[in-house]
Amino acid sequence: MQDDTRHHVAIIGTGQMGLVMADAMASRGVKISMWGPRPETVERLASNRALPDRLPGVELGPSVVVSPDPEEVVGSATIVLNAIPTQFIRSTLGTVLEHARPGVPIVSTAKGIENGTLLRPSEVLGELAEVRLGRPSPCAVLSGPTIATELARRLPAVLVSASDDEELAVAVQDLLDVPWIRTYTLDDPLGVELAGATKNVIALAAGMVDGLGIGDNAKSALLAGGLAEIARLGSALGARLETFFGIAGVGDLATTCFSPHGRNRTCGEAIGRGESLEEIQARSTDVVEGVATTRSVLDLAAREGVDMPITTAVGSILFEGTSPADAIEELMDRALRPEALQ
Repeated sequence: MQDDTRHHVAIIGTGQMGLVMADAMASRGVKISMWGPRPETVERLASNRALPDRLPGVELGPSVVVSPDPEEVVGSATIVLNAIPTQFIRSTLGTVLEHARPGVPIVSTAKGIENGTLLRPSEVLGELAEVRLGRPSPCAVLSGPTIATELARRLPAVLVSASDDEELAVAVQDLLDVPWIRTYTLDDPLGVELAGATKNVIALAAGMVDGLGIGDNAKSALLAGGLAEIARLGSALGARLETFFGIAGVGDLATTCFSPHGRNRTCGEAIGRGESLEEIQARSTDVVEGVATTRSVLDLAAREGVDMPITTAVGSILFEGTSPADAIEELMDRALRPEALQ
């Protein structure tokens, strides 16, 4: 691993993913600047170089610039990395990107689908860049099994850098060439983003299975069925089927559904134990992306005519008051048929 001083990466977002990306790239010798939407958090991070309440184990080096001034952060950046959750990208990044150079490449780590528009994070970012900067920006997607608490401890992880722009995908791969991260490139950003978004919905269901205590057989069946649903939707939208059986697909799905650190699985487990979504959201300081994503995935499935019974069950639990036990019973009572992916 050699130091990389060619790039200046502006990281937008001081949450867990923003912090682990800053830690990894700064260790590579990359110039890093950071900005976040909460001034008090930015000030605390700039002063203390860490946010132990948000992510223990990451302490930023002195070379990382943390600033409340978006122009200082993105003005000279050669790459802008978005670590803002999907539903907040449009309201947050619009004014920030005004200070960036036209055509600056953008990388997204967000996993979701925007409510209403049904756009993926890279599509929202591309739209914002074109409006704010007057020309399109090449976009890449960074995804895979990325439990931030493990990345903070520099435990081994494998990611995917996906883009229609091969040069950008390789550049992102190189930025993360550190001993604890191995990054592959892929030219299916559509599939990678859909996999990253939809797996959070299935993780909510997996957590509900845990909360109900109905066993490993049920959870394994749920993951298999969930993967089939994800692949059906992805194929209908034009993604490559094999993407859903790789790192960004089944790899990320398995980690999210089994890790005790996963926000979506943890939220689902609390619901399975009888807590309401409102109670969970009231006490949580973190965004559970799968909740909002469930609405978008249901809308996409309806638009494309794709059967997604597990996602439908999650939606009925979250938004219609169906109990998790009743939803499981309805899934088990569906008409018998041959197993098929499509």
